[in-house]
Amino acid sequence: MSDSQVLSAGTAAPEGPSPAGGGMTPPPAGRPVASTSRPGADWRKRAEIAVLSGPAIIVFLTFVIAPVGMAAYYGFFRWKGFGPPTDFAGLRNYVTILTDPTFHAAVGHNFVILFFSLVLQGPIAILFALLMNQKIRGRSVIRMLIFVPYVISEVIVGTGWSLMMADTGALNTLLAKLGLSNLQQSWLADPDIAMGTLMLILTWKYVGFAVILMLAGLQSIPEELYEAAAIDGASFWQQQFRITLPLLGPTIRIWAFLSIIGALQLFDLVNIIWGQYVASTAGTSTMATYMYLNGHMAGNYGYGSAVAVVLFLISLTVALVYQRFVLRRDTDGALTGASGRKGKKK
Repeated sequence: MSDSQVLSAGTAAPEGPSPAGGGMTPPPAGRPVASTSRPGADWRKRAEIAVLSGPAIIVFLTFVIAPVGMAAYYGFFRWKGFGPPTDFAGLRNYVTILTDPTFHAAVGHNFVILFFSLVLQGPIAILFALLMNQKIRGRSVIRMLIFVPYVISEVIVGTGWSLMMADTGALNTLLAKLGLSNLQQSWLADPDIAMGTLMLILTWKYVGFAVILMLAGLQSIPEELYEAAAIDGASFWQQQFRITLPLLGPTIRIWAFLSIIGALQLFDLVNIIWGQYVASTAGTSTMATYMYLNGHMAGNYGYGSAVAVVLFLISLTVALVYQRFVLRRDTDGALTGASGRKGKKK
């Protein structure tokens, strides 16, 4: 070889593994390894998150947080609903709310509705969902008939039921023609049965939504589990108690959460059927109807705003407690990021 070839061969970087057989030559000790990520990658990712979540955050702040803050502010005044509030009342509105027996009764009605909504609608929805999950003739028609009441407007539902359940309405007339006049009742005005009437209407209206949720949960359960249980000799009801209900738990808990929030904020059907004055005497008033009657109808929007804040705090407290002690098992499994990595290390 020539001198230039020898020189180039002696200065060329060696290729392949090092003579020690350790693969690529490691960097010298104490020297930081260069990062493979580009400097603008993190900022680009943050910009994408901001662009995608920005509109939702703006809508949430504008239509949720801002109204709550304004209601809390107006709750400290006696305000007629127009012009700037100037008659400062301090905490007197809130003291009046918390010491008013009528409000206490409304809160009790809300929790009675909450309890019976869970007790009545849940089992009925699960039974209907089990039926609709079977291969029966006319299944699609039955599903539609069950779900139709949920999509009907509350105004139509309230007006229709108020006409049927009136003292001279269709139900009492039908009972009279069947010779069952002794069963005629004042279904809407009698405090002893008005709450039962309300629960009947609410169950008829909202059980279809629960059935759809339960059906979605049932269809996500693998069929192989039922086949294995049948081979082991499990009966139909044993399969439902040992397989269906445990695996349907997340769906039931989500439905219960939505039902709880809806029961605490119930307003439209009660106000349409009973009106703002009859609801309290019939024992069906709620916190929302109390707010409407003593705020909007009385022209005292400062007091109504204070009631809205109290209603918001009660609903928020119930939601946080429910999430902490009931939904935690579902939300923990859906969390990602640092908490998920810690779980994997364990």
